[in-house]
Amino acid sequence: MQKTTRVSDTRNVSDVIDLGMPEVVAPPFERKKTRKIKVGPIYVGGDAPVTVQSMCNTKTTDIGGTLQQIAELTAAGCDIIRVACPSADDARAIPILADKSPIPLVADIHFQPKYVFAAIEGGCAAVRVNPGNIRKFDDQIEDIVAAAKMHGTALRIGVNAGSLHPKLLKKYGRATPEALVESAVWEASLFEKYGFEDFAISVKHHDVPTMMKAYQLLSQAGDWPLHLGVTEAGPAFQGTIKSCAAFGALLAQGIGDTIRVSLSADPVEEVKVGVQLLQSMGLREKTLEIVSCPSCGRAQVDVYTLADQVTEALKEVTYPLRVAVMGCIVNGPGEAREADLGVASGNGKGQIFIKGKVIKTVPEADIVPTLIAEAQRLGADLGLAEGTGKAEVRTIASKAG
Repeated sequence: MQKTTRVSDTRNVSDVIDLGMPEVVAPPFERKKTRKIKVGPIYVGGDAPVTVQSMCNTKTTDIGGTLQQIAELTAAGCDIIRVACPSADDARAIPILADKSPIPLVADIHFQPKYVFAAIEGGCAAVRVNPGNIRKFDDQIEDIVAAAKMHGTALRIGVNAGSLHPKLLKKYGRATPEALVESAVWEASLFEKYGFEDFAISVKHHDVPTMMKAYQLLSQAGDWPLHLGVTEAGPAFQGTIKSCAAFGALLAQGIGDTIRVSLSADPVEEVKVGVQLLQSMGLREKTLEIVSCPSCGRAQVDVYTLADQVTEALKEVTYPLRVAVMGCIVNGPGEAREADLGVASGNGKGQIFIKGKVIKTVPEADIVPTLIAEAQRLGADLGLAEGTGKAEVRTIASKAG
């Protein structure tokens, strides 16, 4: 029987454990070397980290509401944010939003080339253009290039299956991967003709295999930074599965420099999914990670409730912390030992682990408060060690059991 080591609550945690999770010293997947462009202060492509994007669903003219949503998205981990610009009123709001947004602002332009110029002159970090539905777009590329160069504005050539140019639909019969790539490569050549290379490309489709094939072909055709997206992916559950399936496979092949998870849901949920995907693949520094066991007949506690309560209590943790919430004696102790902080539960009580050491055994009702207290202790110690001040963890009043 394992001997339980009890540690006084007055201990200095840093004397007992190594704080935090191991850093990812190198990307786990070899990424294709693409061009590196700047979107405001953020680099996209090359050796830059894969970034997460989203799009506001507020009216762009609602400046206060849009800035509030941008703040929420930023807090969730969004790196670059896009807003719609379908009207002159929206274009007039762009300079204010671009000036006040804490992250780079991208204007989404369709149908009217004049709004491309308005967005560039309004201080946007980048402009997304859809060549398939902007009238007389190709005739104005030289002027767009001149304006973008003058203001240091990047572009994204956004090809969508739903707005492919009629001539390509006639040629291919539908929005095939080849049709999407031909549209993108043609538009890219027009910008490059005038010496402009500060652009990324996306070739989005709602069908995962079609989307993946299009990006694979596009990656082979040039070194442009690629913006991954499954367009019209659907409601939250379906869209999450489709996006993660496509992005995970492509990123594992080294394809993709920035991502947007498109969900029929709150944009904050898009960002959460994107951030978690990159963290799970080792492509983004991890913060809080909950390791919890699935439902099975061996569980001796309500693992669902326990895991949900711990997740809710620690959701605002911003430092690297892996927490294991285990409900049986088969895998529980082993998984808990691998975590920074963990509990192996059973028979109405839980063994609390810190870096493989059992520090105490507590009644089931005290598991959540104990984990919160230990997480705060770890965060405070880590914050003091890095000179960043005391880390904060949100607490909840409810207890397990």
